[in-house]
Amino acid sequence: MPEEIPPAGGRSATGAPLVAPALRASHADRDRVVDILSVAAGDGRLSADELDERVEAALSARTLDELAPLTADLPAGSGTPGMAAADVKDVVRVDHRGGSFRRVDRWIVPRRMEVRSEWGEVVLDFTRAVITQDTLRIDVDVRGGSLVLVTRPGVVVDADELAVSFGKVDIRPAAGPGAPVTLRVELVGELEFGQVRARPPRRTFRQWLLRRPAALPAPAG
Repeated sequence: MPEEIPPAGGRSATGAPLVAPALRASHADRDRVVDILSVAAGDGRLSADELDERVEAALSARTLDELAPLTADLPAGSGTPGMAAADVKDVVRVDHRGGSFRRVDRWIVPRRMEVRSEWGEVVLDFTRAVITQDTLRIDVDVRGGSLVLVTRPGVVVDADELAVSFGKVDIRPAAGPGAPVTLRVELVGELEFGQVRARPPRRTFRQWLLRRPAALPAPAG
C-alpha cells in the first residue's frame, strides 16, 4: 500500500514539521512590484541606485518570498494592487541643446515623454528598459538634431503623426517579426532639419562573425 502523504503544515512520519514550498512568482507579480517601486522612487522614498537595485532583484525573482522584502519598507498603500500603475509619474521631459543625451540600461518607460532637442542627439534605448504599459507617446520637437530609438522585438514605432520639414525619418523593425507587440511608441510633433531613427541594437563583433558567410574555397590549380 503506498505511503500516505500528510497535508502541508502537518508533520512527517518522523515527527518533523512539513514546510510548504514557496509559491512561484508570475510576470504579473513582478510587474506589480516594479510599479510599486516606481511610485516610491517618484515620491522620493527610493534613490536612483536603490530603484535600479530593487528593480533588478524583482525582475530576477523566482518566488513571492523573494519579492516581498523589496516593498516591505514602503507604505502599505503603495502595495495595493491596481493603484500603483495609476500613480506612476506620467510625463518625463527631456530638454536638450547640443551634445548627447542617453537613456539606457534598466530605465522605467513612462506613459508619455516630451523631447526637445536643438542641434543635439537624444538616444532612448529600449533594449533593457522596464516596460509596464503598452503605449508610449513621445511629443517631439527636434530642430537640427536627432532622436534615436533603439528597439527590441515587440517594440514598434509609429511616426504617422510626426510633421517633417527638411528632415528624415528612418524606422527599421527589430528582429523577430513574429514577436507580440509589448510597446507601441507613438511619435507626434515636429521634426525640422533633423532626423528620427528607430533601429535594433547593433550586433557585437562576435555576432557579426557568426552571421558572416563562410569563405569560399580557393580555386584549384
